[in-house]
Amino acid sequence: MSSSSLAAETRRRRTFAIISHPDAGKTTLTEKLLLFSGAIQIAGSVKARKASRHATSDWMEIEKQRGISVASSVMQMLYRNHVINLLDTPGHKDFSEDTYRVLTAVDSALMVIDAANGVEAQTRRLIEVCRQRDTPIITFVNKMDREVREPLDILDEVERELGMPCVPMTWPVGKGKLFGGIVNLRRGNMTVFESGSERRPQDFETIPLADTATLQARFGGEWDAAAESMELATGASPEWDHAAFLAGRQTPVFFGSGVNNFGVMEVLDALVDLAPAPQPRKSSLVVNRQPVEKVIEPQDPAFSGVVFKVQANMDANHRDRIAFVRMASGRYTPGMKLKVQRTGKELRPTSVVTFLSQRREAVDEAYAGDIIGFTTHGGVQLGDTITDGANLQFTGLPFFAPELFMTVLLKNPLRTKQLQQGLAQLGEEGAIQVFRPEAGGAMLLGAVGQLQFEVVQHRLLGEYDADIRLEGCSYTGARWITADTPAELRAFTDAYPQRMARDAANALAFLCTSPYDVRLAQERFPRIHFHLLREHAGLTLQD
Repeated sequence: MSSSSLAAETRRRRTFAIISHPDAGKTTLTEKLLLFSGAIQIAGSVKARKASRHATSDWMEIEKQRGISVASSVMQMLYRNHVINLLDTPGHKDFSEDTYRVLTAVDSALMVIDAANGVEAQTRRLIEVCRQRDTPIITFVNKMDREVREPLDILDEVERELGMPCVPMTWPVGKGKLFGGIVNLRRGNMTVFESGSERRPQDFETIPLADTATLQARFGGEWDAAAESMELATGASPEWDHAAFLAGRQTPVFFGSGVNNFGVMEVLDALVDLAPAPQPRKSSLVVNRQPVEKVIEPQDPAFSGVVFKVQANMDANHRDRIAFVRMASGRYTPGMKLKVQRTGKELRPTSVVTFLSQRREAVDEAYAGDIIGFTTHGGVQLGDTITDGANLQFTGLPFFAPELFMTVLLKNPLRTKQLQQGLAQLGEEGAIQVFRPEAGGAMLLGAVGQLQFEVVQHRLLGEYDADIRLEGCSYTGARWITADTPAELRAFTDAYPQRMARDAANALAFLCTSPYDVRLAQERFPRIHFHLLREHAGLTLQD
């Protein structure tokens, strides 16, 4: 394939994540984007938890029962001759690790804000991750058909929280019961709001802004107030600067009501017109056992990608495991010889697929920016770099030190094999962190949030037939450790044999009962390094 054709295919890709606080309407908006692109024919209802229909992106049984997203999901759609890879993330803070890892695999983010509540706690955390990576953010202010805050107040709060100026692309006329619609500032018209979840973009009436007499007659005081606030907002906002947006220094803002299909098409068009195509990604090339930074361009002909998610049992009938790979460069075709850089072993997937949540299609070809799934039976872990031969390693996939710990006790000892298999697979996919004490004894689960324990307990029973009881333990933290020399590492582990544990990646960790444990150990062994993120110990782990 010619380099020009490869570059053209890459430019067609848009890969983004939807982020928000719980209940801001993120999963509903995901459904409507899929609906309007033609990827699905009927939207599921997150509200109707007992109905047979559920949100397309919520495929786990526990998600259907609770009406929440507890795992990220991947969906690919075709719109306006562009291939759009959409990653829906959990909004609940207890699953923030999964969301953080997804954000390393995307080129932009769509932030959904509840117009009544503004920017909430979990959204702030996700914003910080995006800012650290200079990820461009498109903002959608949802639920304008409810009793909400003034749009100028919301805009002001978003600017403060994002630390960057907002540029309104649409503007609401009225709110709540008096919500009349949105003004499209780019196209110079107003789209009139009508409630109902069955409407399509062509069903909404539009009125040119030049027809002020009609707008005044139809919407009266709401139009006058909107025109005044719109003038204030556009006067106080900078001119739209696409380069500043791509650099993460400006955010376009859209208003609407996802549940009513309103304002969604404007967001879908913005993803094509404004969001970036796949971007270059940094990697480490090992030369003479020393890491040398190298930038991988998406149009490079060699295949490379990184595993940002592993999911077990997406298909309960086949008990399979899927490694989600974000392609960083090149072109994938069936039958390619690929290698897992961490182990140096050839990757032989039984199938390679693209996704619409749990629905899959075999891949004929894929390009940089695409998310493809390798069906495997082991040998692939989160953070693994996959190439067609080049010896390089992508970095930046975060594994946070857990703050909560529980001891795993199996109710039926005859199910030990099933428990071990379940913990190994759930640990590899990052659903929970699993620690195996070096000195022996019961396995430990480490989590960022309490709900992770409930999900894992539910999945162990439903997917592996392993009924467990979880009990509290004295540990309150863990630090991954590295040392300057093997001898120093041995001296440290000999000094703290009861505190040593191995995680799902066989990385060595120091378990602690308080922050003082780490401080005292550091004073006693100054050449031992304690890491809050496992990736910071990554180069040592791969030696």
